[in-house]
Amino acid sequence: MTSLFDLSGRLALVTGSSRGIGREIALALADAGASLVLNGRDPERLEATRAAFAERYGEQRIGAIAFDVTDADAVAASVARIEREIGPLRILVNNAGIQHRVPMLDLDVADWRRVIDTDLTSAFLVGREAARHMIGRGEGKIINIASVQTDLARPTIAPYTAAKGGLRNLTRAMTAEWAQHNLQINAIAPGYIRTEMTQRLIDDEAFNGWILGRTPANRWGEVRDLAGPAVWLASDGSDFVNGQVVFIDGGMTVVV
Repeated sequence: MTSLFDLSGRLALVTGSSRGIGREIALALADAGASLVLNGRDPERLEATRAAFAERYGEQRIGAIAFDVTDADAVAASVARIEREIGPLRILVNNAGIQHRVPMLDLDVADWRRVIDTDLTSAFLVGREAARHMIGRGEGKIINIASVQTDLARPTIAPYTAAKGGLRNLTRAMTAEWAQHNLQINAIAPGYIRTEMTQRLIDDEAFNGWILGRTPANRWGEVRDLAGPAVWLASDGSDFVNGQVVFIDGGMTVVV
């Protein structure tokens, strides 16, 4: 019997997968058998990641395309190229994102728009182009990477909080329109995960202590904690799961 979580023969695009959470999710999908198209804005870093993946999984299973996920024309052209030259997309992970920490009273409108475009609008743009092809085939999985800031807020990260809250309802909107075509669209909401981007926070003794005290599991999450949920939502094991946000946060969002 084929495993419900076997992704062999399926092609996945993971945006922002040169490093961090996106890279780990891409590894998890590849370990489950998927072929990959990696994506990032930095061509050199992207190629280094592609080469490392190809050495591990074979050249035939790993591709990479550098494109700006906030550029509608670049997104449309890149997804069309994937479909034409690499294969039909079965899985999309909208992971690309940035952070900008400034109090709202000091926040420049350009920085607000930059975060919203990268963290929210990109998921709409890439998701829409992928769905155009998935709908015609009658199958597909879209996983949007949200955050505990989908539900919670804290000072200095207003645009990020707004974007991640918007991803919850974008996930629902995609479900409302596309689930009838056998697409499953869900979101993963990581808590505080140990990555290159969060290392500064981990090194801040006061902030680190606050995170440990605020999280029932009493630890930071590791990128590997996201692997299982990502594979589940990309697999046949989640075929009747739609429009959901799965919080992977050690219990942070369920306690006061």
